[in-house]
Amino acid sequence: MITLQQAEQILEEFLDNPNLKKHCWAVCSAMKAYAKHFNLKDKAEIEKWQVSGLLHDADWEKHPDKHPNVIVNYLKKLKADEDILNAVASHGFEFDEQPKTLMAKTLRAVDELTGLITAVALVKGRKLDNVTVESVLNKWKDKRFASGVKREDIEQGARDLNIPLKEHILIVLSGMKAIKDKLGLD
Repeated sequence: MITLQQAEQILEEFLDNPNLKKHCWAVCSAMKAYAKHFNLKDKAEIEKWQVSGLLHDADWEKHPDKHPNVIVNYLKKLKADEDILNAVASHGFEFDEQPKTLMAKTLRAVDELTGLITAVALVKGRKLDNVTVESVLNKWKDKRFASGVKREDIEQGARDLNIPLKEHILIVLSGMKAIKDKLGLD
């Protein structure tokens, strides 16, 4: 199994862009929050969820036209767990791969939402502590705000998890707040 420490080394090897690294860490923290929400107890299983989140966009910076195939193939060579491979390969609604596990569905659900929450934090004094579910929903309505965020993917992801949108936002926000210093939003 690929450990979180190994995943961090892979991320450093693949990415130079500090903002993309922060995004990957935000998704990693959201995955950990969801693993706890789903009452996963096994530390190795929780770490697997985090690894999938941390590495999901590792190839985006240098290989956007081949994303996520470059990182998936790299992880295959490392004999990564099939669950991680499927989660990374299916994390976008536009990808050909379909999520086969709760972990994969969760990764797909949290990816875009972390970007929206980060954007809200940036206009709220660069502090996640200033962000609430209500402030995210208020910015949600303004389609010009963080216009690149696919709100329909966030909604579909929440539906796929059978989680109400407000609760979905709260879970992801709480996960991100747990590492706000690492995200530069403290």
